[in-house]
Amino acid sequence: MDVIQGYVEEFKNMKPRKIWLQIVSLAIVVGSALSMWKSFQIGSFSESPIVVVLSGSMEPAYYRGDILFLTFFQKPIVVGDVIVYKIKDQEIPIVHRVLQVQQRSNDPMDQLILTKGDNNHVDDRALYPKGQMWLQRSEVMGKIEAVLPYVGYITILLNDYPQLKYLMIALMSLFVLTAKDPQS
Repeated sequence: MDVIQGYVEEFKNMKPRKIWLQIVSLAIVVGSALSMWKSFQIGSFSESPIVVVLSGSMEPAYYRGDILFLTFFQKPIVVGDVIVYKIKDQEIPIVHRVLQVQQRSNDPMDQLILTKGDNNHVDDRALYPKGQMWLQRSEVMGKIEAVLPYVGYITILLNDYPQLKYLMIALMSLFVLTAKDPQS
């Protein structure tokens, strides 16, 4: 706690010009993070190129807290692919394996998809909107290309405990605002 109080005191003793310089530095850090996210979106052709596994429905392939990297190239989805889909009016995307695929026309991208979690006993039809038996291709966010095991647990903790999220944001902001300029 003394360390944090030291940072707060240091911030209080800063001159206005130094405070503005630190605020601009914080804005650059935030802008860089947003630029990286947009670059990932463009490079992967996916609206959400990185997702965290939130449940155990895909164990043993993917565990809670794994970070998944997605792509959404214009290739047909095949049985056995692990995809991420988002149903209209549901906030959280779902990571499940493709169980069946039906072609609707000669266009290889015109597909109906049925999914199931590896650790679930039944397919996902109960998760789809009432009366919907298949996923549309438009509901698919991407296909899993890579995994980073357990690194996403911090995201789960931040969502489960909002106070921790606000504390972490406050501390990071304080550290950036009171960081020492290496050239001074």
